[in-house]
Amino acid sequence: MSTGEGGTELTDTTQRWTRHVVAETTADDLGPPQSPRQRFWRRFRRQRPAVLALLFLLLLTAIAVFAPLLAPADPDDQNLRNVLAVPGADGYLLGTDQFGRDMLSRMLVASRISLLAAVEAVGVAVVLGVPLGLVGAYLGGRFDRWVVRLADAFMSFPPLILAVAIVAARGPGLTNAMFAVGLVTAPRLLRLVRSSVLSVREETYIEAARSIGTPAGRIIRRHVLPNVLSPLLVQLSLVAAFAMLAEATLSFLGLGVVPPQASWGSMLQEGARFVSLAPHLVVLPGVAIALTVLAFNVLGDGLRDSLGREIRSGR
Repeated sequence: MSTGEGGTELTDTTQRWTRHVVAETTADDLGPPQSPRQRFWRRFRRQRPAVLALLFLLLLTAIAVFAPLLAPADPDDQNLRNVLAVPGADGYLLGTDQFGRDMLSRMLVASRISLLAAVEAVGVAVVLGVPLGLVGAYLGGRFDRWVVRLADAFMSFPPLILAVAIVAARGPGLTNAMFAVGLVTAPRLLRLVRSSVLSVREETYIEAARSIGTPAGRIIRRHVLPNVLSPLLVQLSLVAAFAMLAEATLSFLGLGVVPPQASWGSMLQEGARFVSLAPHLVVLPGVAIALTVLAFNVLGDGLRDSLGREIRSGR
């Protein structure tokens, strides 16, 4: 083969690869016009790990909602004749704990507490962080400076150390623990929302809304907030993952749920004393926590990739 023929073949290969890349990167711009929601779902469906993570979390939510109906036994019913039974022994699918309680029933009921903990922490963080970030960044001035200083003061402390201090002051319990976790994560949501609002408030359509006398509250609600939701949704999935880990940590330290109420973190704390005799007491809740946190993180990555294209394309 001559040099000219080889160069022609290489050029043809390069052109074919270029057409393939262009077709992949511009696939969202082809076909009939679609709404932003339709474009998002089309891109999200291509993120198979994120789709699997979403299905796992939906399944886990359904299990948590119907846990009392799915549990084969009373999760607090003690049977001292079957203490530390291995999985599969005496009809116990996942074995029993140190008090002879059915581990399967306790795992199902504990899923409700663990998910509720994540929801409470995310709710507290959203209520405290998002409004302050929106209003402070949009109005600016002295109020914005004080909000930023307050957020920086909270962020200067290690999150879990600050949460432990708050729980120690308010007393143990799921609500107090999740209030503390939400309080220490709110400044991060505040800074995220503030940076997004600062990049939006100088846009032309915001100036046009101001020029015709639109109230500030309406501008924030109708024009600013929708542009902040995309990065906020991604961050909320990561906050939920952190909240589950924080709840497990606080419960492991005895600062979370109060017995006989059970969460995966408290089950880890109880089973750690018998890990050499019954490792399933630690393995089962540990795997549940790891899978759920992984699902939240993978879902956050999928949302970031799906929403990120929408933001970069300027739509």
